[in-house]
Amino acid sequence: MPEPTDDVLILGAGAAGMMCAITAGQRGRTVRVLERAERAGKKILISGGGRCNFTNLYAGPDNYLSEEPRFCRSALARYRPGDFIAMVERHGIAYHEKKLGQLFCDGSSREIVEMLTEECAAAGVRMETNAEAGEIARTGDGEYVVRVGERELRARALVVAAGGLSWPKLGGSDIAYRVAQKFGLRIVRPRPGLVPLTIGGEIGKMCEELSGISIPCRARVRVAGAAAFRENLLFTHRGLSGPAVLQVSSYMPGNDGENEGAAGDVTFDLLPDAPDGEPWLTTRHVQGESTPLARVLAERLPVRFAEAFCRQFGPARAVRQYRVKALGQIERTLRQWTLRPSGTEGYAKAEVTLGGVDTRDLQSRTMEAREVRGLYFIGEAVDVTGWLGGFNFQWAWASGHAAGESV
Repeated sequence: MPEPTDDVLILGAGAAGMMCAITAGQRGRTVRVLERAERAGKKILISGGGRCNFTNLYAGPDNYLSEEPRFCRSALARYRPGDFIAMVERHGIAYHEKKLGQLFCDGSSREIVEMLTEECAAAGVRMETNAEAGEIARTGDGEYVVRVGERELRARALVVAAGGLSWPKLGGSDIAYRVAQKFGLRIVRPRPGLVPLTIGGEIGKMCEELSGISIPCRARVRVAGAAAFRENLLFTHRGLSGPAVLQVSSYMPGNDGENEGAAGDVTFDLLPDAPDGEPWLTTRHVQGESTPLARVLAERLPVRFAEAFCRQFGPARAVRQYRVKALGQIERTLRQWTLRPSGTEGYAKAEVTLGGVDTRDLQSRTMEAREVRGLYFIGEAVDVTGWLGGFNFQWAWASGHAAGESV
């Protein structure tokens, strides 16, 4: 016996998919969600170190990357951080601001997943896990037919909230792009975003030696429109990570995928809190400083980094034994330490996928395809990618809500 036609069929029970389901269900729509994993919200569960950085108080269009930067404005304006916070508070979930507007659960990410699943249930949403969508077609009368195993499910609207290629172990796949291309929508080349960088050569060996050390910095790439980020960098066995590095990685040209290069230089100011132009080392030279240079650097930098950095300049010496010009160059290097990564750690370590369904083919107010009635794309599947710090969750909530109001 064929199953009844739903008003809305959603592919993916992540943040965007569940928000869309809740919004549509509350409007009286019959909603079914298909999740290929064994449970809903797997990516939410591991986010924020298990505490879910569920939004950012300051989320706005300037915090997002896209081929069409204006596209995200409508959805973000109509579902703001405060709207999601109201839901969190209604469910009695305790939270705190960590820094820079980043909101985290006091307890566990499970609270956010439980909240969303409870809201789905209250809205009459039918959730199916271990349900992978197979062939997808559209009938002559505009209904969508999705094969799941031996079943054929039908719906008047199809919402693709299947994410991107990041975190493949948690279900990342290219299904959103395949569906988009099947119905004639364009794709902006996907690539890893918010991803650690790999470093080769002597600096790569230095990074491996310093693995685990974190340093405050200001990081930037020389790309038009790229922001500078005052965060920490983290040395790893393969190169560099940490919030500062993840942020700038999304702006790097040539960041093509798993084993390909991340062309372009990254510059780090390793003394971000020191006044610009401060003649720190040269002043110590004038004072006749007899302390070894590494020990002086260790006043502001981790000892192991100071020692490794000094080895770049030859034998250990007292500050007064260096030429003033050489000390000036060392200071400039600390303020503008410029590296060229050899690549990235790929989708396996990427927080998000840059690129995706081309926003030129979507309506910004509804997330519906311009030329295919009843077909919607939301969340990470779309060419809208936020900074680290709760911005991508806010896009998921906002885009899911926009589609949920329209289906």
